[in-house]
Amino acid sequence: MGKILRHQKMSMSTRMRVLQCYVISTLLYGCESWTISGAMEKKLEAAEMWFLRKMQRIPWTDRVTNEEVLKRAGTKRTLLSTIRRRQLEFL
Repeated sequence: MGKILRHQKMSMSTRMRVLQCYVISTLLYGCESWTISGAMEKKLEAAEMWFLRKMQRIPWTDRVTNEEVLKRAGTKRTLLSTIRRRQLEFL
């Protein structure tokens, strides 16, 4: 899966769709029943940024801000809003 997400000849939109389909859907399994603390929010945001950095081959030693990574990927942070939306739909 990692090779597919880091493949440079695939467009970023295709890689984002693969990430959403396989990785994010597995990560969010059962999120409707989670109790999200502040520490867990930080970990989820860090995981989302880690996925995007890996897809763009940006090493952690480079001083690239999260905003720049999101701008290069052409996306916004959506993981926490997706979790909250699913929790509200569950209720």
